[in-house]
Amino acid sequence: MAIPNIRIPCRQLFIDGEWREPLKKNRLPIINPANEEIIGYIPAATEEDVDIAVKAARSALRREDWGSTTGAQRAKYLRAIAAKVLEKKPELATLETIDNGKPWFEAASDIDDVVACFEYYADLAEALDSKKKTEVKLHLDSFKTHVLREPLGVVGLITPWNYPLLMTTWKVAPALAAGCAAILKPSELASITSLELGEICREVGLPPGALSILTGLGHEAGSPLVSHPDVDKIAFTGSGPTGVKIMTAAAQLVKPVTLELGGKSPIVVFDDIHDLDIAVEWTLFGCFWTNGQICSATSRLIIQETIAPQFLARLLEWTKNIKISDPLEEDCKLGPVISRGQYEKVLKLISTAKDEGATILYGGDRPEHLKKGYYIQPTIITDVDTTMEIWKEEVFGPVLCVKTFKTEEEAIELANDTKYGLGAAILSKDLERCERFTKAFQSGIVWINCSQPCFWQPPWGGKKRSGFGRELGEWSLENYLNIKQVTQYVTPDEPWAFYKSPSKL
Repeated sequence: MAIPNIRIPCRQLFIDGEWREPLKKNRLPIINPANEEIIGYIPAATEEDVDIAVKAARSALRREDWGSTTGAQRAKYLRAIAAKVLEKKPELATLETIDNGKPWFEAASDIDDVVACFEYYADLAEALDSKKKTEVKLHLDSFKTHVLREPLGVVGLITPWNYPLLMTTWKVAPALAAGCAAILKPSELASITSLELGEICREVGLPPGALSILTGLGHEAGSPLVSHPDVDKIAFTGSGPTGVKIMTAAAQLVKPVTLELGGKSPIVVFDDIHDLDIAVEWTLFGCFWTNGQICSATSRLIIQETIAPQFLARLLEWTKNIKISDPLEEDCKLGPVISRGQYEKVLKLISTAKDEGATILYGGDRPEHLKKGYYIQPTIITDVDTTMEIWKEEVFGPVLCVKTFKTEEEAIELANDTKYGLGAAILSKDLERCERFTKAFQSGIVWINCSQPCFWQPPWGGKKRSGFGRELGEWSLENYLNIKQVTQYVTPDEPWAFYKSPSKL
């Protein structure tokens, strides 16, 4: 597919089905991480804009054109959105690349997943009609009970910058499928394609207020959304510190939250792997894909010492072969990190690792041939101790740290030696061993003989400080439903006879 030349759309906030200028008329620059140039501006919402969007969402839930829709009716909107996204795939992938820095072919693959995700939740929306009312058997014949699955209400969706439109879809699609009215606040570092989703919703005729999109800074737009009394739930993907702030603010209103936070996932490699090169490639992909900016990245390589020398030698050869370039270039496999702040953070963590006694086996700096842009070489760090910052803290960049082990017990201890619990991978020919590790890993996701494959049908989420709740699959739909018990007394002519009737005293 050819990469199109494209002009950055100048959008406003998408509220109540139309484009509206922020009340304070503030805008934020869009910086292309590949060349550090300002390529446009996004609107910056504030508390006043949030309040307008919440009122529009409440109104949508009261109106028949959204609040009274069936799952089948909502499915038509979701499929129409999917078709429009597919139609605009080349443009959306290009916008994602120049906004986010990921290689174009990865962005294009993300757009395919966006399409599939909307179609998947369209199917679940249709299926919801038959599950909306479920009878519950009771032990008393004088009562009958059923359970209703209803939209939770107005939901706030706060998404990250590493998969801008895809992470938006992970939340928007199930929220709309459930019949909620959603307010999306994407990261200010990569908002272009989320705003384009607003235009797509306008084109397909999604009822006003069903989805509003507010770009802007976290403390100016995100915080008011979280603390708004008329927002019924918050779903957030992002950093641990921000997740703590959201959880604290939501707790003041006893507001439910779903949190998908950071990770420091292990990949455990045994000496009985099927093939050295296959294992090396999965190790690279698990850490360097999406420029290393993946919450589930298997960035801690825990390798059996009997195979470590030859594995690292081959890993080095493969790493040197990775093409680092402008992400719009053909066959680019590693682009820039998202921003100057992230660039400086990653380099500081690498420098600290060296100061603490680790060895930079490869990388650790800017590629020599790229003078501009937030590029960092794929970096491999060895001689790592478990007390080092590089072992404990999420980097969110193309940095892999390495530690060896002798026994299964030692490998399990190292794998679980983290405050996070999102993903974990094991590479081994012994499937019984893989099963033992599957049970032992303290994580929400386990990969066997691979790393990072992600599908929209299974659940996604972690434990410990990686958050709680699940996205994707049927589990995500449940996040946006209220379960209501309805019990009927079926013999209303017969007294309950708990109290004595005054007429019989």
